[in-house]
Amino acid sequence: MKGSVEAVLFDLDGTLLDTAPDMANAANCVLKDHGLPPLSESQIQANTSHGARGLLRTGFGDALQGKDLNQLRLSFLDHYADNICTTTTLYSGVVELLEQLTMRQIPWGIVTNKPGFLTGMLLPYFPLLLQARTIVCADTTPHAKPHPAPLLHGASILTIEPEKCLYVGDIQNDIVAAKAANMMSAIASWGYIGEEDRPSEWEADLIFNTPVEILLLF
Repeated sequence: MKGSVEAVLFDLDGTLLDTAPDMANAANCVLKDHGLPPLSESQIQANTSHGARGLLRTGFGDALQGKDLNQLRLSFLDHYADNICTTTTLYSGVVELLEQLTMRQIPWGIVTNKPGFLTGMLLPYFPLLLQARTIVCADTTPHAKPHPAPLLHGASILTIEPEKCLYVGDIQNDIVAAKAANMMSAIASWGYIGEEDRPSEWEADLIFNTPVEILLLF
């Protein structure tokens, strides 16, 4: 397997950045506005990578009946944009990984389901991430993950054939997208994997326990 990967594409939330506290805070603000209790730690862990809708569906539960999820999402986005990087941090090992990939001239990029305007607000807090050769957001292509279009777009910008790219993410849809794009797939086990998730059943090519393990491919 070593030598077969020429580029790496990464998910953002739960893979490069621990955004859970700030995203949960935004969701909890919406829940509070509707008289509902805040999310539990396990709910946050299992749903942050599913974005606003995932957090809100979990937080509202049966109370979501009769409510406009799109309107709730807009409220979430307002709260999140106001406090987008209060406690968000890079995962341990990400700096070393990305610096080494850059030093070894291995192209890398970001493919996220985060909307472009939020990604554009967040990444300047982490200048290293702005060195990505490509940044593909939920609205960059007509489709978001698990559709392969965002991953294929990222590979085309890197000018690397999809089958020579590795995609690293922390939820099953990331693996589904990678397989559909004919890319090697890897699970970031340090990410937002819930207690009920079964990563071993996602049929990923690789599972990494730390970011720096990815360097063993090069």
